[in-house]
Amino acid sequence: MAIGYACLTVGIPKVTFKTCRLKNATPEKLNTLIEHNLKALDQIIDYNIANNIKLFRISSDIIPFGSHPVNENKWWDDFKDDLTAIGQKAMEANMRLSMHPGQYTVLNSPSASVVERAKAYLAYHNLFLDSLGLEASHNLILHIGGVYGNKETAMEHFKDNFQQLDPNIKKRLVIENDDKAYTIEEVLSIGSQMKIPVVYDNLHNQVNPADSSSDAYLIQMCQSTWTKEDGPQKVHYSQQAMNKKPGSHSATIDLDLFMDFYHHLPHSEIDIMLEVKDKNLSAMKAIHATNAIAIKYLETAWSRYKYWVLERSPQDYQLIRTLLKDKTHVPTLDFYRLIDHALAQPLEDGNALNAAQHVWGYFKKQATPKELERYNILTERWTTEKNIKAMKRFLWNLTVKYRERYLLESLYFREFNE
Repeated sequence: MAIGYACLTVGIPKVTFKTCRLKNATPEKLNTLIEHNLKALDQIIDYNIANNIKLFRISSDIIPFGSHPVNENKWWDDFKDDLTAIGQKAMEANMRLSMHPGQYTVLNSPSASVVERAKAYLAYHNLFLDSLGLEASHNLILHIGGVYGNKETAMEHFKDNFQQLDPNIKKRLVIENDDKAYTIEEVLSIGSQMKIPVVYDNLHNQVNPADSSSDAYLIQMCQSTWTKEDGPQKVHYSQQAMNKKPGSHSATIDLDLFMDFYHHLPHSEIDIMLEVKDKNLSAMKAIHATNAIAIKYLETAWSRYKYWVLERSPQDYQLIRTLLKDKTHVPTLDFYRLIDHALAQPLEDGNALNAAQHVWGYFKKQATPKELERYNILTERWTTEKNIKAMKRFLWNLTVKYRERYLLESLYFREFNE
């Protein structure tokens, strides 16, 4: 079993994807952006390898305007060596990659031009995965599309247009239930008939259920659509965000809910793609919770979280420190429960200043007189201006200047180091 995340990372220094406006998409600009994005993807692969993350969804934006006529660059040739190296690295690490063309990739539209754009977009995604040298088990995930006033007719349009796809795209394609139109039962009917693997999405099923069947039963039903060539069965897992519209993904994964889902899985040969706002952070939580790990892995995680936790809850900060003193026990669930509790607390001025003062301790002996003066000014103004961001930006600049590695990787600076 592999557990992974989608598209972006949280708190990983200098890992961002870039694009541009259509009017600025010159061949030179596009090549510059593609070079940058491939380097970022390479860094994400390295991060995933270092953290035993073996499932990752690549952003559709990796090649800006990948299927748009404005992009005439032969990027698959121009960056052949980079693409091959990234794919080889992922394969050597037994990492499964995928892509998920977005909601506007509508293969069953009654509009011929919309269908043609969808085919071109799928072709771009398939070409990218091919350029990495990946086999068909590195999938493309797609929703069925719209209803257009007659669901049965729309489903037939999907089947007809699927049949017209390039064989290599058809080999990669898997289909998924959605939260508005097509239930898992309806997607299974298409998948079974057309021999297309089906991804089960638990939150989509909560919002748009077929019936009252359990997650485990529906996952078992989907298993029959997967073959050896398709790779291990895949499911999408997410949790409903509080006070948001139905289907909105939560900020983080509640491990108690996830573990209940995990323990009811019908078999172990399942890859779980987490769809959650904090991306790799929740992936690490879930991987730690479902594997027998050494205490050092929680200590490494704590080194990244600690000042973020201190900023929100000094009480939970102390409880976690005490929890990790016992080296004979690995309290994974308790550890992440305390972190989640702390990060759910409102930011209070006193706690925020306390955390900032702790971080300043890394620099007070080496800071210049001007930097000390600036720190004192920001501290004095705290009670009146409460400009937390200005203080953190100042401390981040010092972190970069003095190359304080411990802080460079800290989630306390997550909004600055991405």
